[in-house]
Amino acid sequence: MLTSTPGARRRFVATALFLGAAVSLTACGEQRGTDVAVGSSTTSPRSSPSSPGASPYVEPGTVDGAPHNGDNNAYRRSGEMSPASAKDAQKEADRIEPVLKRLWGQRKWDPKSVRAALLELGYEEERTGPKGKRLGGTLTVREMYPRYEVDHNVTPEGALIGLRVHDDACVTAFVQKTNYEVKTNGPFMETGCFEPPYGH
Repeated sequence: MLTSTPGARRRFVATALFLGAAVSLTACGEQRGTDVAVGSSTTSPRSSPSSPGASPYVEPGTVDGAPHNGDNNAYRRSGEMSPASAKDAQKEADRIEPVLKRLWGQRKWDPKSVRAALLELGYEEERTGPKGKRLGGTLTVREMYPRYEVDHNVTPEGALIGLRVHDDACVTAFVQKTNYEVKTNGPFMETGCFEPPYGH
């Protein structure tokens, strides 16, 4: 006859509970079908997780991004150019690019030097009236946009260039210590021939 002590009983009960929990957890997530006769074509149904519908807060056509990303960044989209205006803008970009390449090679990217070099191509500096009305000229050269670093704004070395070719066509460019770029586009909604800085 076996005799059990209270300590042995506790160990037995604890072991039995542990094994019972382990066995039940190993079957977790499995789908059990009913017994099917051999050769039967019946299979147990499988449920497939259905994908949730599109979020009501994301714009149609947005693959990845914040809700209303397109609306929030509309100010960064340039206007449309007509084919004729696009062709004229590309001609002007082709004239400007070698000048910026030369200035970059000479390490001259300050607005004053860039403006002087581009005025030599025959462009006239753009002038505006007190309410922003354009009075003539097509070229604007200015310093780079400031950016926030640590605890204050810093304006990097370089120059931004905006050349208005037609009302619907611009050459947008920059030259700075690390690189330069020249491209054509329609005017931006808020900044004309200058690509706007990123906002928050």
